[in-house]
Amino acid sequence: MHPARAWRGRSQRYRLEGEICEGCGARLFPPRDVCPECQRPARAPYPFSGRGEVYSYTVVYEPPAGYEEQAPYIVALIKLEEGPLVSAMLTDVEPEEVYIGMPVEMVTRVLHRQGEHGVIAYGYKFRPILRRMVTIPSPTATVTAGAE
Repeated sequence: MHPARAWRGRSQRYRLEGEICEGCGARLFPPRDVCPECQRPARAPYPFSGRGEVYSYTVVYEPPAGYEEQAPYIVALIKLEEGPLVSAMLTDVEPEEVYIGMPVEMVTRVLHRQGEHGVIAYGYKFRPILRRMVTIPSPTATVTAGAE
């Protein structure tokens, strides 16, 4: 990837930042100069929460060059809480565990490496929302709760 292009896209890849339309309020990802809904300017940055659910997915067994070490891997369409669909790899989950509607959250991970001594490209992937142990102020009670 060309360094200038990588630098311009860092907000999208590391913070899942899109734009919001000044006219109709549509939340856009990836960012665009013009809203596809109302054709008005869409230049105001909008930070997405990074939470959503699996809308659709597939398992890649025959990967393109540069992704061989990750195969098999899962590519999914994620419907973000704010509305847009995002295409991304899933991580920290086996293919047989994935289901439509599964709650997921964005994480920053290695996307690919350019050879043994080349550049390592990082970006967003999604993983199932982790369940955390939450301790209630009682010495004997522990409750498992979904991460928020």
